Formats: sequence, structure tokens, C-alpha cells
Amino acid sequence: MRILLVEDERDMASWLLRALKQNGFVPDHAPDAGTAEGFLAGDTEYDAVVLDLGLPDRHGLTVLSAMRDRGDPTPVLVLTAQGALPDRVRGLNLGADDFLAKPFAIEELEARLAALVRRSHGRRHPRLQCASLAYDNDSHSFTLGGTLLQLTPREHAALTALLMRAGAPVGKSQLYGKVFPRDSNAGPDAIELVLHRLRRKLADSDVRVVTVRGLGYMLEAIAHADAADAPDA
Repeated sequence: MRILLVEDERDMASWLLRALKQNGFVPDHAPDAGTAEGFLAGDTEYDAVVLDLGLPDRHGLTVLSAMRDRGDPTPVLVLTAQGALPDRVRGLNLGADDFLAKPFAIEELEARLAALVRRSHGRRHPRLQCASLAYDNDSHSFTLGGTLLQLTPREHAALTALLMRAGAPVGKSQLYGKVFPRDSNAGPDAIELVLHRLRRKLADSDVRVVTVRGLGYMLEAIAHADAADAPDA
């Protein structure tokens, strides 16, 4: 999941970025409203925004208001001070999707983000599945045929993006954006290496990643009898 973290407090931002990366999220960091609006105006498609209110250049809710005014439906989780009822009320009126009061546990933030993304994709249940491949939002883990699938953070991000659109192609640039942060030095073809490793880990199963020429990549279920013959393309 690609997340935009808008947080000016350096230690808080470092902690959140580290924790999110360790749990399969791909976070970009904006230390102020101006940077956040630049990210949101770019080509990157975010699954959710974590928005602090006390930004140095202007109030965080102005970022939220600008997003909704231009029709940006990206889910926004607002970080507030404990008991900040006026901010919550104003945030709801401006289109905030959820709130989390500081201080908070990283596990709660991750659970709330997963729920927001799930709802934005029209899924009510925490378990996403394609054939015997399943992702559980509660544990942030994949299983294949009931066995835990060991993945690197990049493989985890790529497989999450593909599973959320299983049966439909995901563009190469879009998938790259879900896997690599904006400041990555990886070239545009680096996604091919990530997918090659994923295909090896999905080999001999009933699910595969295929290349849809001109459109990108797609996760699809295959008949069990054909799984052993699944092509690496």
C-alpha cells in the first residue's frame, strides 16, 4: 500500500516511516503542507494519506480541504491531539475518513489504514483472496495454500497491489509507484526483478502473475491441474 505521511515532527516521522516500511507499506514523507500538495498533485496514486494537523506552513485541514475541493477521494486519516473535538468536527465536515489521537500504537495506525483502504476498494472483509493466495489485513501477512509466504517488503507491496485488483491488469508505472518510494534510485525496470522473484515464490501454485501486453501485470487464478505448467510471463 502506498501511503503519504504528512508529519513535520522529525522523530515522529522517522518512527512512523520505519514502522510502516517494516510492515509492507510504501510511505512517502511530506514535512509540510506545501510538500504534501506537491506530492498529491503528481502522478503518484496513494492508497491513503496520514495527515498531521500542526504543520509549519499552514493547518493540516487546509490540505484536506484542497483535496476534496478538487475531487480527490483518497482516504485521509487525521492525527489529532488527545480530545481535540473541534478539529474532529471540522475534519469530518471537510471529508476526513478517520482520526487517531496522539499518542498511539503503530498497530492501531496500521489497522485503521488497512480498514480505510479496504473500504475505499469496496471490500468489507479483512481477508483478500485469489485462489489459495490470501492476505490478512489483521496480521499483514500472505499465505499460500495455508502456508505463510515469506516476502521482502517490495515483494509484499507488489503482491498487495496486484491482489487488490486480482483479475485486472495493473500498469507498470502504477505498480512501480506502489513498490518504490519517490526518492528511490531504482530504474523503471526494477519492478521486473521484483515480479520475477514473486513468480518464483508462486510457482507450482494455483495463482500466477502474468504480463498483459500494453496494459501491465495481472494476478490470476489458474486451474490446479495447470499450475505446474504456468509460464513465467
